[in-house]
Amino acid sequence: MKGLYTILLLVVSNLFMTFAWYGHLKLQEMKVISNWPLYAVILFSWAIALAEYSFQVPANRLGFAGNGGPFSLMQLKVIQEVITLVVFTGFSTLLFKGESLQWNHLAAFVCLVLAVYFVFYK
Repeated sequence: MKGLYTILLLVVSNLFMTFAWYGHLKLQEMKVISNWPLYAVILFSWAIALAEYSFQVPANRLGFAGNGGPFSLMQLKVIQEVITLVVFTGFSTLLFKGESLQWNHLAAFVCLVLAVYFVFYK
């Protein structure tokens, strides 16, 4: 169960992270924050990033083998990167109409799946 909880926390963390890093671009496009100064956008993103860390840190503590979790440090990082890519892909294709999946994006996904395979390979 620790592995499942870790992955769920990482997914939630990445939802916040993706919005903190790229959501302001959509909000600017929608004219919600288009006249905000850069420092206000940065502070807004930091507030969202705080929520991201509130899920990321417990996920890593729970999932890390050194704390009784099922994953090595390297496995945690690769899992997190794959989740990041999946969340970002959904975010960018759903919210940004000019972005679409191309063959090279799918090739990159295959490489990441292979990375997961190799990081778990004994």
